[in-house]
Amino acid sequence: MEMLDHCPRPQHKHSFFELVFIVSGRGIHHVNNVGLPYHTSQLFLLAPEDVHSFNLEEPTRFLFIRFTNIYIKSSGQHERLEFILQNANNIPSCVLKNIEDRVIIKSIAEAIIREQLNNDLYSKDLIRQYVNTVIIIVARNIALGMPEQINENSEEKMLDILQYIQANIYKPDKLRAEIISKEFGIAEGYLGKYFKKHTTETMQQYITNYKLKMIENRLLHGNMRISEIADELGFTDKSHLIRIFRKYRGMSPIEYKKSASTPGTD
Repeated sequence: MEMLDHCPRPQHKHSFFELVFIVSGRGIHHVNNVGLPYHTSQLFLLAPEDVHSFNLEEPTRFLFIRFTNIYIKSSGQHERLEFILQNANNIPSCVLKNIEDRVIIKSIAEAIIREQLNNDLYSKDLIRQYVNTVIIIVARNIALGMPEQINENSEEKMLDILQYIQANIYKPDKLRAEIISKEFGIAEGYLGKYFKKHTTETMQQYITNYKLKMIENRLLHGNMRISEIADELGFTDKSHLIRIFRKYRGMSPIEYKKSASTPGTD
């Protein structure tokens, strides 16, 4: 593994999952038009179709771990992991929220690098086990931000609905109740009750909260204008976004950006 003074690849996207561990160095990580500072020992997860790149402010050592949906299934991981990992979409920050897990991941990353360099007997088998452990830890941290009642035991149809909403968050026409009910074979009159039963919030509340988090993320870490964010997320116009944001956050997007503290070491 070598030190790099420039991004190994320009802005790009791919069809697989990619974990990027920062062995050392610092700079800016851009994901889906949002940039956020990165530093040593952070771990990022890129889901399929995410667009990203790195701007290096100092020489950086990266550890890249790439895997597909097929790998998750063949490795014996729980079938719900794919859904949980997809929840990382649109999030450019470090996926590790649990402090203890950060220490564990750092040790595992060092072990993977050591096995790669030494290439001893059973090194490939050890690396596979280490990677599986990393994936489980990442899924656990992502799950912390999911609706409280959603976990690995939740009904597959409910998980599919949440994934559908996230995949189509930029397309309001596909988020109408009548469209979703047809997509998943649930009576339109029952869809709202079904959704709330499994998440403790209405479907519209979930969609609104998800969009609000995306808006906050772009306000704090991106350079997009409010009109551009409104267009990206399917609001009628800039005024519509400002009105919704003020209703749920008690202030305008500009006031939020000015009052919000700079993110810490996340």
